[in-house]
Amino acid sequence: MEYVKEKSGQPCSDMEPLLALFAAGQELDPSEEAAVIEHIAHCGNCAEALEREKSLLTTLASNHLEPDAALLAGCRATLEDALDREEETGWLRRTLGNLVPTSWISPRPAWSAALLLVIGFSVGIFGPRFLNHPPRPASPVAPSAEVSDQSVVAASQQDSAALGTLDLHTADLAGINVLPGGSNEPPEVELQLKARQPVTLQGTVDNSEVKRVLLYILRNNQRFDPDVRLSAVDLLRARNNDADVRSALCHAVHTDHNTAVRLKALEALNGAEPQDLVRQTLLDALMDDQNPGVRIEAINALRSMAEKGQVSSDARMLSVLRDRMEKDPNTYIRLQSAAAVRDLGPRQKF
Repeated sequence: MEYVKEKSGQPCSDMEPLLALFAAGQELDPSEEAAVIEHIAHCGNCAEALEREKSLLTTLASNHLEPDAALLAGCRATLEDALDREEETGWLRRTLGNLVPTSWISPRPAWSAALLLVIGFSVGIFGPRFLNHPPRPASPVAPSAEVSDQSVVAASQQDSAALGTLDLHTADLAGINVLPGGSNEPPEVELQLKARQPVTLQGTVDNSEVKRVLLYILRNNQRFDPDVRLSAVDLLRARNNDADVRSALCHAVHTDHNTAVRLKALEALNGAEPQDLVRQTLLDALMDDQNPGVRIEAINALRSMAEKGQVSSDARMLSVLRDRMEKDPNTYIRLQSAAAVRDLGPRQKF
């Protein structure tokens, strides 16, 4: 067997691929493996090349590093995204290919031409019928003002009847519109209620149905926006001597989470017929409310009522006033509480 000698240090060209496989332990044909063994026994260059291959494989095996888990996860995600995009692109390309006329016209030109003629003929015949609508009949003559007024009255009566059967617990308020009234007349209120059958109610706060909805808003303040509650307080203020209105305003002072609503409710109680409920509400606000503005309004209202002789001192009132005189963080409230105790309580040193 002849051996082709290469340059010094270089393995034989025809044997070099077999040396790499032999060093890596890859399976060779018996004849190829025998040829490699016989060859390296007589060829020093190939024997040195085989040793270099084995040394390289040993070095690689000793320095083998496992890939980072995060790197593998990122590669997998990138590969999945690329496959998804390729699949979407392929589906879109196939779909558009089916819709492009050249894909279905070219194979059968005769049938395609006939189909296009039928489509064009159909469009020419039926298109104008869909595009040219017959003129609508003329609108009837507008009714007279008297008939319009009767319609408004009938609609208002119908809305009132619908509201009578409406469950306010399941209804929602779309909005409150306040329309200015006359010089000595209360403003008009328009309430838009959303329910299975929407209802629009219009009238002044003297209307029992309007009053019912406004009271419901204050007694269920968690269901409505602060702006709606503020509007309800403003509208009910004119009827603060009504027992139901006073009760709803006091409820707002005790339970509403919005400071502006509580403050406006206290202002709305100003001038109301003095009763125990109003006095207790003012004392509760002075004692428990976290907002100093609300407490200031409460102490001012109590002092005003005391100056007018509308309230008399009792044990609880004096107890609350003394507590605020000593503990309230607001200087104004402490001073006013001390003045109220001096005016209402027995003469004593503090």
